[in-house]
Amino acid sequence: MLHLIKIQNSDSVGRREFLTRCTKAGLSLTTACALAYWFYDPMAPSGRQKVDVLPGLPDYSVPEMGNRMAIVRGTDRAKTIRLALEAIGGLERYIRPRDRVLLKVNAAFASPPMLCATSHPDLVTEIARLCLKVGASSVIVADNPINDPASCFALSGIEKAAREAGAKVVLPRRDSFRYFTLEGGLLIREWPLLYAPLQSVDKVIGMAPLKDHHRSGASMTLKNWYGLLGGRRNIFHQDIHNIIKELSMLLKATFVVLDGTATMMRNGPTGGSLSDLKETGTMIVSTDPVAADAYGASLLERTLDELPFIKKAEAEGVGMSDYASLNPKILTTD
Repeated sequence: MLHLIKIQNSDSVGRREFLTRCTKAGLSLTTACALAYWFYDPMAPSGRQKVDVLPGLPDYSVPEMGNRMAIVRGTDRAKTIRLALEAIGGLERYIRPRDRVLLKVNAAFASPPMLCATSHPDLVTEIARLCLKVGASSVIVADNPINDPASCFALSGIEKAAREAGAKVVLPRRDSFRYFTLEGGLLIREWPLLYAPLQSVDKVIGMAPLKDHHRSGASMTLKNWYGLLGGRRNIFHQDIHNIIKELSMLLKATFVVLDGTATMMRNGPTGGSLSDLKETGTMIVSTDPVAADAYGASLLERTLDELPFIKKAEAEGVGMSDYASLNPKILTTD
C-alpha cells in the first residue's frame, strides 16, 4: 500500500511538472508572438513586385562651410542651440532663402519628453523657428517610428512643437517609401527608405538625443538615420554596426544636432525612469556626424572601441572620430 502511495505521489508530481512546463511553453509562445507583433512594421512592402531601385540620395551638405563643430554647455536647449549655430558660422550660412528644410528627429517611441528617449520638443521648436526666420520656405519634421507614428509624435510633444513653430509633421505612409541600393553596400540593397520627405527638401538637419542603446551601445546622430528604414528593419539588429555605417554613407546631412542636455546612461533606447538620466548639460552641433558621436561617446562614458559603428563610418570617409582636430568651439550659456 505504501509503495502504491509513493507511485501515486510520484505521478502527481510528474503531472504538476508537465503542466508547469506546458504553462512555461505557452508563455514563451505568447512572448514570441508579442515580439513578432512588436517588430512587425506596418510600412513593410506588400509583396515583392518589381520596383524601381534608386542608387542614392542627394547631397544635402554645404561643402563650402567645411568641417565645423560647436560644443555648448548649458541647460536651456533654446539658448544652447542658438549659441551653437552662431559658433559654426550662423544658420543663414546653411539655410538659404526659400530652402525647404527637413528636421529628421528621433520620434521612435510614444514617450513623454522628460524621459529623453526622443528629440526634445523645445529643441524642435527652436530649430524650426530659426530656419523659418532665416528665410526657409518650409520646415517639415519626419521620422518612421517603431510605435504608432501618430501616437509617437503626439506623446513626445514633437507634433505640437512643430506646429507651434510653423513647421509641419509628415507621418510615414506606404507610398512614402522607395527602394534604394547603396553602391558597394552589403545590407542596403533594394531596401525601402522613407524617401518622400527627403525628395521634397533642399536641406536636412539630423536631430538626436544622446542615449544608451542595448544593441549598438549608443544612439546618437549616426544611429538616428535608422529611422529612415522601412520594411522589417529588425533583421538588421544582428549587424547593427554595419547598417549604421551604411546609412551614414547614404545620407550627407546639412549638419547634425546631438542633444546631451540630459543623457540616458542606461536602459536605452527607451529608458522609462528619470533615474536612467544624467544631467550632462551639453549641446553638440557639427557638420561632421562622426565627430559629434565621438564626443557624445565621452558624455555617455563609452570608449570608441565599445561603439564600433563610429570607426566603421570613419573608415568610409564619413567623418573624423578625432573631434579635437576640428578645433571645436567650446562655449557656455551660464
